[in-house]
Amino acid sequence: MASVEENRRLYDAMSAHFRAERPQGLDVFDERIAGRPVRRYCPKGVGSFGSEIDEDAATLPFALFAHGGGFVVGSLDSHDDVCAELAYESGVEIVSVDYRLSPEHLFPAALDDVSDVWQALTINRDRTGLVIGDSAGGNLVAALCLRARERNWIRPNGQILIYPGLGWDMDLPSRHHHANAPMLSSADIAHYLSIYIGSKDLAHHQEVSPLSAKDLSDLPEAFIVSADIDPLRDDGQYYAQRLREAGVKAIWRNEEQLVHGYLRARHQSWRARDSFSAICQALSRMAYED
Repeated sequence: MASVEENRRLYDAMSAHFRAERPQGLDVFDERIAGRPVRRYCPKGVGSFGSEIDEDAATLPFALFAHGGGFVVGSLDSHDDVCAELAYESGVEIVSVDYRLSPEHLFPAALDDVSDVWQALTINRDRTGLVIGDSAGGNLVAALCLRARERNWIRPNGQILIYPGLGWDMDLPSRHHHANAPMLSSADIAHYLSIYIGSKDLAHHQEVSPLSAKDLSDLPEAFIVSADIDPLRDDGQYYAQRLREAGVKAIWRNEEQLVHGYLRARHQSWRARDSFSAICQALSRMAYED
């Protein structure tokens, strides 16, 4: 198996190959929030958090974005075009956080970073806030929702989880049916988990494995999207089911014939494009509905 450094080099190269141009009509800038680098994508004419803007613009909804990459790879650049298009299509400011990666920084460092940025963004309680993440990022924002409930923080108005890894039960049907799927295998999942937590004793901690949480009540509404040819497929299905059983509104959408990481193909595949449109629509609805 490739080293961490080699995995990062290959992932960055793949991301650069698929990266699309940002759409026109956005203000994009980098800054630091709670000590972490972030990149902000705001529809033009609306302004950005902390800018010299009018009162109406200051209330623009935002979504905190956590990128995927198995907690080991990925960066602000790896998902730059995805975030830009999410902001442009939804009319929601996207705040992408560059959280610390494993193995240099083990759990809960990444979740702490995402949590710290969330708290800083919600300190004034004057804007609708949501969370969105893909793959490992989906895990992080789902765990953030649990942490916010447990610690009585301001909770997100909604959570959007894109082919997330939410549990580490390797006996789930999709782990076997798609053990050797393209882009992500079951062996990859186990490998990334071991790097992320460093100890098997933490595998079922609810902030590592939200699907293991005993209580999923009083959590934000969820829109969960999975890829059908993906060992993580059942994570989304089972999490949506458990949320609904706990009284939380949850929609699960499974994308047939698509593999893990398919958002990168949204300009080449009509299935991926339709899925991305559905995600943008869900984000806009959660942000703007009364």
